[in-house]
Amino acid sequence: MSKTDLHQTLLDICADMAGCNDKGAVANYIPELAKVSPDRFGISVCLADGQQFSAGDATARFSVQSVSKVFTLAIALGRYGDGLWRRVGREPSTHEFNSVQELELRKGIPPNPFVNAGALVTTDMILAGSTPAETLGEMLRFVRQAASDDDILIDPAVAASETITGHKNWALAHFLASFKNLEHPCERTLGVYFHHCAIEMTCEQLAHFGRFLAGFSHSPSLVSRDNVRSINALMMTCGHYNGSGEFAYRVGIPAKSGVGGGILAILPGKASIAVWSPGLNKQGNSLLGTRALEALSKSLEWSVFDSGR
Repeated sequence: MSKTDLHQTLLDICADMAGCNDKGAVANYIPELAKVSPDRFGISVCLADGQQFSAGDATARFSVQSVSKVFTLAIALGRYGDGLWRRVGREPSTHEFNSVQELELRKGIPPNPFVNAGALVTTDMILAGSTPAETLGEMLRFVRQAASDDDILIDPAVAASETITGHKNWALAHFLASFKNLEHPCERTLGVYFHHCAIEMTCEQLAHFGRFLAGFSHSPSLVSRDNVRSINALMMTCGHYNGSGEFAYRVGIPAKSGVGGGILAILPGKASIAVWSPGLNKQGNSLLGTRALEALSKSLEWSVFDSGR
């Protein structure tokens, strides 16, 4: 497929998504996210040769939410290596992303770094030896460097909204502390967690960020090859919570979702893709974003399971 055909494919997908009657439900349990229209849709693709193609609301800022768990995982793996796995697992979850029950069943060891409890543990680990402000500064520098863009910020209104309404996350933090799997006070770890979930990016910025995970030669060298492999594997098996199996079956690309409606998808060696549509399915993943990635994967035969790849 030519680059012109790729751009037309994105435009066609964008038009198809606009025509869908069911756009999912926005995350109304976070007041700031409840204000976003479910009609918004954007998609952007970065290719290995450095070209980028976009359609729809690809330059609109949105709250990345749990996509930021890729950021914390990359930093934690770089700092601790396999030592990370002493405090968090790397297995798929069959429960909701904010399940307290699963954490209790696993005696305080979260199943993976992408459920909320696992992200709290990785956040707690990268806090070691730093203040919350220093940790958030390190994270923003990492994201900006990966995206080659300094215009990436934290939305304080979203962070405040989550701090006030994130009761299950407060419960998870205290549960982790009861099992001695948090080394910092709950309010400190949660403060950093709520703020990194409130990072705002556009689809174009997020697709740029993912270039190092796709192994592009023109991307910043930030993470070892082994850690990139680990992150992509976890995105495939755990990136969509208890909907990860269905996403792998339908789309076949390593990806991480967020309840802000964003999805970062990585096709190693070929493409870094970002899609945004705020309406969610019952697992908390973007409904139209998933449909769009499925359409793109099938149209271009981009599934990692495609025999023609």
